Amino acid sequence: MEQRLRLLMFAGVFALLSGTAVLLVHLWPHVAWVWLLVKAVITPFIISLIIAYLLNPIVNLLHERNVPRGMAVIIIYFTFILMLVVFLMNLIPAFIQQSRELTEHIPELIQTYQLWLTEFHSHKYQLPEGVRIGIEQSLQNSEKRTADFFAGILDGAGGLIQKTIHLFVIPFLVFYMLKDMLMLQRGILLLVPRARRKVFSKLFHEIDVALGNYISGQLIICSIVGLLAYIGYWLIKMPYALILALIITITNIIPYIGPIIGAAPSILVALTISWEMTVLVVIVNLAVQILEGNLISPLIMGKRLHLHPLLIIFALLLGGEVGGLIGLIFAVPIVAILRVIIHHVIIHLVKH
Repeated sequence: MEQRLRLLMFAGVFALLSGTAVLLVHLWPHVAWVWLLVKAVITPFIISLIIAYLLNPIVNLLHERNVPRGMAVIIIYFTFILMLVVFLMNLIPAFIQQSRELTEHIPELIQTYQLWLTEFHSHKYQLPEGVRIGIEQSLQNSEKRTADFFAGILDGAGGLIQKTIHLFVIPFLVFYMLKDMLMLQRGILLLVPRARRKVFSKLFHEIDVALGNYISGQLIICSIVGLLAYIGYWLIKMPYALILALIITITNIIPYIGPIIGAAPSILVALTISWEMTVLVVIVNLAVQILEGNLISPLIMGKRLHLHPLLIIFALLLGGEVGGLIGLIFAVPIVAILRVIIHHVIIHLVKH
């Protein structure tokens, strides 16, 4: 019976995602502008909701010790701001310096790759003309794009100004979400018919647990992976260790695909130094990913989400097609929510 329910849940989620994909393929040209508008509006709310989920257990802990929820949120804010200031004062100068050094080093990196291609062409293993031209054009384009990217990190004040409103709005949204979390939950339940409130209360609780487990667990895993990568790069004396480890930390948010994306910049930089450094960087990345896949993730996440890897990969492909990077990040938690909902629907149908 339990195996049949699991099979039905997997089939239900897969069918729902497949139907969504088909609809999006046909309707996307007509509704793309709606998605851009909705994304701009809901982005600060989604970010605030994630932060609220992370901080809510601490607020509940203080509230159980007779601290008012509003005061508990203020205490957490003050502690967080203090820790953030200390953290930034120590890391921002090093991050900016390494970003500038890497930006200045990019033309040299591209030139090194072009020399490799020239040497490769001079040997008997000749690449087809079309492939060679395509590779050279890609290298030239990547030089400009990469330089623009890092220059934008340092000098992109215009883009930062456009995002400033989010930085001011998000703390207020998080404050009211945490302060009135119980009131918001009760308000949502009031919209449900009285006879169904118990069922919906259980549903909301399971969704809350699934999201909370995923968000907190994933952030802890990313932080540990980034720290291990930085320690490994520091031990082998890899240049730009901090910024490369930060890239791995951020990309590791994306399951399965993220570690590959995050390791690519460090390997490319190592190739311009020496083959020995390249081998060491590959070993560090492999060691970190083996630890993450076999020890860190199972220990922290376990089997909390109960999602099959094929379903996760399908969700990532769909999320990446629809929402780009944002879609990749939120694909798995959305599927986790759908799994909980479909589980309740199937249980209801089986009982009746």
